[in-house]
Amino acid sequence: GTGKTLGFGIPVLEDVIAPDEPGFDDLLNPNSPQALIVLPTRELSKQVASDLRAAAKYLSTRIVEIYGGVAFEPQISALKKGADVVVGTPGRLIDLLRQGHLHLSGVETVVLDEADEMLDLGFLPDVETLLSRVPSHRHTMLFSATMPGPVVALARKFMEHPTHIRAQDPDDQHQTVNTVKQVVYRVHSLNKVEVLARILQAEGRGRAVIFCRTKRTAARLGEDLAARGFAVGSLHGDLGQGAREQALRAFRNGKVDVLVATDVAARGIDVDDVTHVINYQCPEDEKIYIHRIGRTGRAGNSGTAVTFVDWDDTPRWSLISKALGLGVPEPLETYHTSPHLFTDLDIPEGTTGRLPRAKRTRPGLAAEVLEDLGGPSRDPRGRGRSAGSSRSRSSRSRRSKDGDQTMHPGKQGRSDRGTRGRGRGEHSPRAAEAPARRAPRKRIRRRKGSE
Repeated sequence: GTGKTLGFGIPVLEDVIAPDEPGFDDLLNPNSPQALIVLPTRELSKQVASDLRAAAKYLSTRIVEIYGGVAFEPQISALKKGADVVVGTPGRLIDLLRQGHLHLSGVETVVLDEADEMLDLGFLPDVETLLSRVPSHRHTMLFSATMPGPVVALARKFMEHPTHIRAQDPDDQHQTVNTVKQVVYRVHSLNKVEVLARILQAEGRGRAVIFCRTKRTAARLGEDLAARGFAVGSLHGDLGQGAREQALRAFRNGKVDVLVATDVAARGIDVDDVTHVINYQCPEDEKIYIHRIGRTGRAGNSGTAVTFVDWDDTPRWSLISKALGLGVPEPLETYHTSPHLFTDLDIPEGTTGRLPRAKRTRPGLAAEVLEDLGGPSRDPRGRGRSAGSSRSRSSRSRRSKDGDQTMHPGKQGRSDRGTRGRGRGEHSPRAAEAPARRAPRKRIRRRKGSE
């Protein structure tokens, strides 16, 4: 919450020569990008592009977003019309660069945001490819919450005598901000949802972000909280881009006030009034912990960060606590009935694991439009239709009112062939007639064997 986006965005907009400004016609490539901003995730790309458009409201600067998960055609069309600033993710930028639709010969400013996250996602080779295709005489800015060795090496390789600036509150020398109240509990995995449901009913709780380590856990937890009456959206890599944007819009617009997310998907997301961050699963290391709790307590506001630690995660948490100087190597064992849970987080006495109907006032995720962005289609659980052929075929089947399975038109023959000789006929509604069709085939196979 230090204002980093506008910190680099305003100088970028000032340096770019827009179509109606003097000197535009003198550019060697007037319609090619003059600035390239590279970010690790689609959501962060959209957020940064939106902030830049707000700052350029009274300018004619052309800002184009380039990221995966959506159709190529609109992005190619936007580049052909001309772009002054390109904001995108490494993978799609590389794709369009190799296809000849993205030209970087006119780039004079490069911004690498969340460089440590791009390192963790394996994007640094793509970033190096992009940097090798822009002119060597340029202005380069690199932003990173942490500075691991490979990021430092990248800076030394592609930056000339860089100035290192550290943004920190002079009154707070800790690695975590003092405006965030940090609470750590040792919670049994079977009791986590009960504890979480009570925390989400704390007094003064605004928007809340819940972090999970895996996509499967995030999807399952989102469904569980929705069943308990909470207005919840999910943000993880198994969702299509349209569903991810739907969840973020609903969260920002207040239609849902709980967002269940994985680390990658929610990296760098800036949403107002996030009062609680809950680490449903212990972070892998101190860097991820810092990024997670950084979603609250932004721009000087206060917030609360709650971390659940399983018994198996205790050694990992001890290392995190030691690295950050938190002084909590052994979390307090906590259950949904523990008195200290209610007093620590200002949870009203008598709160249960379900949100009372009188408090279910938000419209919910379904109230937000789900846009078709032309990317790979996915089913409601977030799986691509091409992933897992047997699962995809079963997802196309429908059930009639009497419970019988009705196969997709034209698929009956394939279903019959799939069960031939595999002992599955008894599970099919056609099991009664299946033996009559298989008997001649078996006799034929026996005659062939006897010959």
